[in-house]
Amino acid sequence: MNSNLKQIGINLILIILAFSVQTCVFPLMPFLAVYPNLMIILIFSFGFIRGSASGMCYGLVAGLLMDLSSGGPLGFHTLIYIWMGYANGIGTKYYYEDYITLPLCLSVLNELAYNFYLYVFGFLVRGRLSFGYYLVNLILPETIFTVVTTLVVYRLFLFISRKLEEMEKRRDTTIV
Repeated sequence: MNSNLKQIGINLILIILAFSVQTCVFPLMPFLAVYPNLMIILIFSFGFIRGSASGMCYGLVAGLLMDLSSGGPLGFHTLIYIWMGYANGIGTKYYYEDYITLPLCLSVLNELAYNFYLYVFGFLVRGRLSFGYYLVNLILPETIFTVVTTLVVYRLFLFISRKLEEMEKRRDTTIV
């Protein structure tokens, strides 16, 4: 039980840290026109590493944080983040997490899906039809930046996840 509480605590710290950097630090950097979406990296990484249930939990917490900070309708980010966590968790069965190719592909797909979701429900329904401008000036630069950041951050999340699993296994063997 103590190990589970430690794992939940570390997971919450990671979510809050990624949220804080994304919403408080990146916007203060004037040389960044766009910045990587750390919440998406976190959700798809842990969904992919730990499975759909964990990915959905990460999506729920991260989505609620983003919804509360954005001032928009509650559930707007939560919905897409939960779906991302679930969809990426399906890949756990089919691919070994040490290879970086699938996480990079997932990063691209998740970023494109997220930005398309934002475009459709944030701009298109309001009559803003300039998808080409949105694609060239926001979606593509943010996707590239997120994929490059994924190269580093995914390895960090994988390392943390493995350490937590080792702690859980050690706890289980000492009880027996």
